[in-house]
Amino acid sequence: MANEFSTSTNWFDQGGAFYARFRPGYPDQLAEFLASVAPDHRFAVDVGCGTGQLTGQLARHFDHVVGLDPSADQIANTVPHERTHFQCASAEKLPLPDESVSLVTAAQAAHWFNLSVFYDEVRRVSVSGGVLALMSYGVLSLGPGLDDRFRLFYWQEIGSYWPAERKLVDTGYADIEFPFSEFATPPMCIRLEWSLQELLGYISTWSAVRRAREAGQEGLFLKFAEAMAADWGYPAARRTITWPIHMRIGRIR
Repeated sequence: MANEFSTSTNWFDQGGAFYARFRPGYPDQLAEFLASVAPDHRFAVDVGCGTGQLTGQLARHFDHVVGLDPSADQIANTVPHERTHFQCASAEKLPLPDESVSLVTAAQAAHWFNLSVFYDEVRRVSVSGGVLALMSYGVLSLGPGLDDRFRLFYWQEIGSYWPAERKLVDTGYADIEFPFSEFATPPMCIRLEWSLQELLGYISTWSAVRRAREAGQEGLFLKFAEAMAADWGYPAARRTITWPIHMRIGRIR
C-alpha cells in the first residue's frame, strides 16, 4: 500500500481487482452466528458474492460453500478455498438442486435482486428449516474531524448519483419485503484500521462514483479526495472506520 497520497492515482476502471482489494471484510462473528442458526453445516450458498469476502468466511464453518455472482470480473477476483466453488449466476436463477441448501446468504447484494423471483428460488433450493440471511452495511463513520466532510460528499455531492436501490441500504433493509419467519440478531459492526489510500480505494468502487464519472463529474470524487488528504494528516496514518451491519434473517420453512 502506498505511503503517500497522490492525485495522479488512477481510481477508475479498476473493476473486480479494486473491489477485492478495498471492499471491507466482515467480522468473523458474522459467519459464526450464521453457522449457529443453520439447521446443519453441509451446504451454504452466498448469492451476489462479489469477490467472495463472506463466502470464504462461511467455508470455515460449512462442508461446502458456493459463491454466485452475475459478474465474471468479480468471480475472476475471488480467492480459492478447498471448500468453496465460485460460479457466474444470477440471484433469480440459482444453479442448485431442489432442497439442498442449509443457509442462503446475500451480503450487500439483495437490493439489486428481483426479490419475489429470488425468494421463490430460495424456497426451492432450501432444506426444511433452512435459513435465509440478507446483510447490508450502512454508511461508514470516520469520527470527529473527518465525518462532516465525508457526509457532505455522501449525501449531497454524489447523493443524486446513487441508484434508487441504495435507499434500501441506507435504511438497513428495514423496508425490504421479507416473508419468512424472522428472528432477532445480535448487534454487529465492521471495524477496520485504514490508511487514506484504502478509504479512497473503497469509495472509488461505489456505484454512485462510477455514475458520476460517466456523467462527466469525476471531479466530485477527486475534489473530495483532496479534501480528505488535507484533513487526514500523514496519508499512511491508520484511522478507525466503522460500518453498522444490518440483517434480515429467518427460517424458510
